[in-house]
Amino acid sequence: MLEIAVMIEGQNGLTWPRWQKIARFVEESGFIGLFRSDHFTNGNPPDLESLELWTSLTWLASNTNRIEFGPLVTPFSFRHPVHTSRMASAVDDLSNGRLTLGLGAGWNQREHHLFGFDLLEPGPRFDRFNEGLDVVTRLLRSTEPITFEGQYYQLHDATLLPRPQRPGGPRILIGGKGKRTLSYVVRYADEWNCVMLTPQEFSNLSNELDEMLSTAGRKPESVRRSMMTGCVFGKDGASLNEKVLARGRPLKQLQQGGMIAGSISEVKEQLQKLEQAGLQRIMLQWLDLDDLEGLEVLARGVL
Repeated sequence: MLEIAVMIEGQNGLTWPRWQKIARFVEESGFIGLFRSDHFTNGNPPDLESLELWTSLTWLASNTNRIEFGPLVTPFSFRHPVHTSRMASAVDDLSNGRLTLGLGAGWNQREHHLFGFDLLEPGPRFDRFNEGLDVVTRLLRSTEPITFEGQYYQLHDATLLPRPQRPGGPRILIGGKGKRTLSYVVRYADEWNCVMLTPQEFSNLSNELDEMLSTAGRKPESVRRSMMTGCVFGKDGASLNEKVLARGRPLKQLQQGGMIAGSISEVKEQLQKLEQAGLQRIMLQWLDLDDLEGLEVLARGVL
């Protein structure tokens, strides 16, 4: 059965009161989990409130009991892999093993410029991403001291203590659809996350990943398949029309572009097709952080 989670953009005005209301709603409503972005701000103005990711996840770990959660995704461009490993291990322990650690290379040029972080050109950026993944997975999964001599990161007999309560630490999620990113999924990840694909597009990429995993000696079923996609839904017809207009494209175009959009019956049909294509978990991107009424109507219709 397709698992349904909520995903929010933390840079779109997220404050403690909003985060706490959303988290409690998701915990009580039956969604499988709550995921959020890790950004300082958006790629274009205006700048809005942006609650710090790992602080918010620490609160979530202590104030929920059921839902899974994590970053989609936390980037090595401004998160050092050693700090990331330590924080992820601690938060996962605090939550009794409910964290999924989504990792990325970084992409938002504006936030890196504003706050003084080096994004790097795509080639070096993905080289750094590869090294960061190597460091994180070694620290989380190895009980022996780690020595690592990379271009971007160096470790010398380093050990992560205390050891994660969950053997190997939290699940590692990597998103993307390019050959290079999929190769990182094969090497490091427990979960592959794609963004806004149609069922056929997802199926094609998932089959490609199956082949790469088999070639590398991994069982295809060892990697969970998930997708983050836009969700355009309203508590009633007027609210739905308003949200469609805000997207700037007709409803049919939104659906054809891989978004989950429309009435409850249309949403259920789209989710069913993705499940039939082999998708195991979907993270529905809910942009209106104050529209919990609409999210409640959605939950009643699909859960």
